Amino acid sequence: MNKVFLSLLLGSMALTSCTQKAAQPAEETTPQASLDGAVATLSDGTVVTWIKDNAGERKMPRDLFPEAPDSLFEALGLQEGVPASMSTFVMKADGAWILFDTGLGADKGGQLLNGLASLGLTPDSISELYITHYHGDHIGGMALEGKPVFPNAEVYTNELEYNANAENPQASAALGAYKEHLHLFNYGDALPHGIVALDAAGHTPGHTAFEKAELLIIGDLMHGAALQLENPQYSGNYDQDKAKAAESRERLIKYAQEKHLIMAGMHLPEPGFIE
Repeated sequence: MNKVFLSLLLGSMALTSCTQKAAQPAEETTPQASLDGAVATLSDGTVVTWIKDNAGERKMPRDLFPEAPDSLFEALGLQEGVPASMSTFVMKADGAWILFDTGLGADKGGQLLNGLASLGLTPDSISELYITHYHGDHIGGMALEGKPVFPNAEVYTNELEYNANAENPQASAALGAYKEHLHLFNYGDALPHGIVALDAAGHTPGHTAFEKAELLIIGDLMHGAALQLENPQYSGNYDQDKAKAAESRERLIKYAQEKHLIMAGMHLPEPGFIE
């Protein structure tokens, strides 16, 4: 693993961009993805922007990972916690604005709507929501007082996750606000704009990752990348099925490495992407 990649794990802002070889004639150049801070531009022209939903700094506490030894935390310099964030991502694809997860909600201090406004967007701008899973920091911003926050959005959500949360009041309220615009999918399904739903189960029963061109949106696959990217066997207490979460983490990290994908994660440290 190169030094640039390792620096990203520890929260460094040093990011590299994929560039075309100058010697190639322009007409023969193969488009590549590029990463510039909090913005990823994919080879098909899709642009994805990280939006930080939490205010201030966030670190995952050491006791979130009880199975990881103290010696490992000391070796990695993570005794004070693992750099992280609470995040969402907005994508511009085929002229449509797509939001992946909705954060905590403005009424609970979430910064998503402020982040969208900084891009010149309003809730009305969003035409599609893709939901990784139903924890409150991912669906909290979907609805307010029984009404959809994103009134023009079609909602895409995993059928396993939907069925597993039949008794979940927050999920029922959030999804109920979009009942006429709800689309259930299964792992492996091809979704609009060339997005593919991938199995990331373990954190929750229907936890989903989304692949689009050279991008892999991993949801809560990792809560502490500086620890778990090199040690995927250690799950956090937030994972409902720790063994399954560890299997999904190892599998998808290997998948991203083999395909040279950029990973975008809801709890990755600033700026939300890992090459």
